[in-house]
Amino acid sequence: MTNLSELTTLHVGGPAQKVVRAKTEDQLVQTINEADESGTPLLIIGRGSNLLVGDAGFNGTVIVVETEGNSYEIDACSGGMLQVAAGVDWDEFVAFTIAKNLANLESLSGIPGTVGAAPIQNIGAYGHEVSEVIARLRTYDRTTKSVKTFTADQCEFGYRDSLFKRDPERYVILDVTFQLRRGEHSLPIKYQELADQLGVALETRVPTVELRAAVLTLRAKKGMLYNSESHNWSAGSFFINPIVPAAQAQTLPDNAPRWPQADGSIKLSAAWLMEHAGVAKGEALNGAKISDAHVLALTNGGEATTADILALARSARARVEGKFGITLKPEVRFVGVEL
Repeated sequence: MTNLSELTTLHVGGPAQKVVRAKTEDQLVQTINEADESGTPLLIIGRGSNLLVGDAGFNGTVIVVETEGNSYEIDACSGGMLQVAAGVDWDEFVAFTIAKNLANLESLSGIPGTVGAAPIQNIGAYGHEVSEVIARLRTYDRTTKSVKTFTADQCEFGYRDSLFKRDPERYVILDVTFQLRRGEHSLPIKYQELADQLGVALETRVPTVELRAAVLTLRAKKGMLYNSESHNWSAGSFFINPIVPAAQAQTLPDNAPRWPQADGSIKLSAAWLMEHAGVAKGEALNGAKISDAHVLALTNGGEATTADILALARSARARVEGKFGITLKPEVRFVGVEL
């Protein structure tokens, strides 16, 4: 029997009743149907990079999506359209696009996971989100037992959100089609931290290969690049940056980072809130630990249980709420546990 700790980047989680590694779309759909028809609980994962599974495990079938392959057309003027299977490694895909002189994904370098998982969370970094470059995606609808294609505007994308995140039991993403810009220079740089790393001013465009290298360097400094041999395992950022009304943001100290949103609300830094509420890098609770590199990463040094990580997360969240009246929301997906 396989433990979920072997299939997640946090390396915690109890046993799964059954694990199927789906190498093809047909195998993926067939396994889904078999589980649904028998009433067997089903958990579908990619690289397990955004997942916290209970110590009791999962009493059902776990499907690891490992489908591969892509097709693409690149035009000298209009750019590239790439249809990519859900099981493709996300960062390998980003590197592939840059090698093909395609731009707009460079700031999303180094994010662990798969192509199929990226739209669910609407992954983003340094001012850009994957929804900006998605043209459409194909899904398997478990309710109608048919393939359904969504255009980008039908996906209901939001900040770290989508239709598929809000209705996780219905749709399984089969592949994603991206529309990318032809070019060797990045989008304008929006984040001061990234501009400083590159030694340029905000709004500057740099070669995509340089921006990718800078993003990977910054993520490594923060402990946000997954390394299976590091024994400093995490699920990346445990909490998302909260978005609050402007009036609430005004109650914070002047040095609190703020990013105005189109609707007038303000996005805040979860890391800043944690640090200024007394959450410290290196702080430990049993086997769980706040990363030495970045407070947003809760880590497992090899001895942590899911219960340990949850206890540390609850402690950090309670301190932020007590200090600032803001409740942090998890970015990590929970299976069999609650925060």
